[in-house]
Amino acid sequence: MKDRSLLMGCVADDFTGASDAASFLAKGGLRTLLLNGVPDAGEALGDGWQAVVIALKTRTMAKTLAVGASDAAASWLRARGAGLVYEKYCSTFDSTREGNIGPISDRLLEASGAKYSIICPALPVNKRTVSGGHLFVDGVPLHESSMKDHPLTPMWDSDLEALMGPQSKYACFKLGKKELYGEDDAIRRSLEEFGRDKERFYVIPDCVDEADSARIVQLFGDLPLLTGGSGLMGALAAKFGRASLAAAAAPTSAVEGRALILAGSCSKATLEQTECFKASGGSSLRLSPFELLRGTQTLDSIWDFIEKLPGEPVLIYSFDKERSPEETRELGQEKISELLEGMTSRIAEKAIQSGFARLIVAGGETSGAVTKALGFSSFEIGESVAPGVPIMAPTNRRDVRLVLKSGNFGDREFFLKAVRMTGNA
Repeated sequence: MKDRSLLMGCVADDFTGASDAASFLAKGGLRTLLLNGVPDAGEALGDGWQAVVIALKTRTMAKTLAVGASDAAASWLRARGAGLVYEKYCSTFDSTREGNIGPISDRLLEASGAKYSIICPALPVNKRTVSGGHLFVDGVPLHESSMKDHPLTPMWDSDLEALMGPQSKYACFKLGKKELYGEDDAIRRSLEEFGRDKERFYVIPDCVDEADSARIVQLFGDLPLLTGGSGLMGALAAKFGRASLAAAAAPTSAVEGRALILAGSCSKATLEQTECFKASGGSSLRLSPFELLRGTQTLDSIWDFIEKLPGEPVLIYSFDKERSPEETRELGQEKISELLEGMTSRIAEKAIQSGFARLIVAGGETSGAVTKALGFSSFEIGESVAPGVPIMAPTNRRDVRLVLKSGNFGDREFFLKAVRMTGNA
């Protein structure tokens, strides 16, 4: 059952996090496959894949289910030859006391047989860094950033050791920047001393730039389990690439067919991207939870709007800077998410059925809902529109291109750029 070409596997906590990780592995030269969910135990992988990323939806899942799904994904990858399993979680972490990162990491660490692993939720290219054991977003401590009030995973602290404390059974060892570049033997002696009276533990290395990422992989890249954001993926691709088969050509970015943008994120970056697209003259329509609930905004009415704009890329979005807080107070965040994700998924299905070839989706939960509705289960990874945001080709629909981004990724012109890169015009 083992595939001799498979070099590493990755288990991601949501779909955009998975595509984020896969994009850096593909950019690093590894032929990379993204799977939406854990395949059946007996399902073969196929030939030639050097890295496989499995997208789950464990960030907000019940703890027991999240641990079980992650364990099953890691076991599937190991059974197919992956010597390294990478647990990929959000680079902005989850700082609630009941968060899933700790329990999942504990289970995967135990299954790996290793004494320790690392905690490294960094992505320096997108300004997510770890310094002094604290997580920063564009130089601002996590709990003081715009993500502190995230509706699903609020960020209440920036100290990674303090964040792991209530979630994990195991202690943490902070490895500062100065120590990171010390002699290898000295670092190993420090870890041995720290772990002398401990069953298992985690190392939290500082990571503020690409050189740090490379050094971390140099020190810890041979462990059977690593955990973190996507900041180590480029260095891991370089490490494995030196011993890999020649990577196959990535799928082409551009295809014939119309583009539809579906924005379900309320992040600052996505709001700015929405405003930029509208300011450029792009056609757009806002989904209203109130109107969806009353039935005055329906799939038919939305599709009528889209069809009146033949040939144009269209943006359907859920949030803007003027959105009334009364919506959240009256309906509740859970009801709003249910309404918006449900309608966005139906629009995506209608688009593919109607011959649209390019879907650009913003927001992790929205992307997960869309891919589930479309039924695509595996994707080959192509070039990136922005760091961490690849163009993907479903393996069973090579005429379709998907671009799925985490809410906070990309610059102001991201939507415009994604439309240009995926089209033949």
